[in-house]
Amino acid sequence: MKLLVIVTNEREKVGEIFKEFVEIGVGGATAIDTQGMARILYDKNVDNIPLFGSLKMLIDDKYPFNKTIFVVLDDELVKPAIQAVKRALGDMNKPNVGILFVLPVEYVEGGSLSSS
Repeated sequence: MKLLVIVTNEREKVGEIFKEFVEIGVGGATAIDTQGMARILYDKNVDNIPLFGSLKMLIDDKYPFNKTIFVVLDDELVKPAIQAVKRALGDMNKPNVGILFVLPVEYVEGGSLSSS
């Protein structure tokens, strides 16, 4: 089993990601509001950090939070889930889209790993 974690600034696309997950057989995922380091430093008005002034231009004041999605998957669903995220978000390498990563899971109790 693996833990797929997606952090995205495109909050409005979380529903689309979840719809894609359901279509490939993912039975459950969790999304929470999170804040990145740049946003917190911006809110604290930390101007003495090198290069931080240029980061301020990239931060959208309308959306102080991003979304972090957690989903535990059977190994065979990892690649389809990543493809589903890319269909919803597009190129993850573009600025301000987000980050996606996978971690091994040793033990799970409770919840549902698939809709089948």
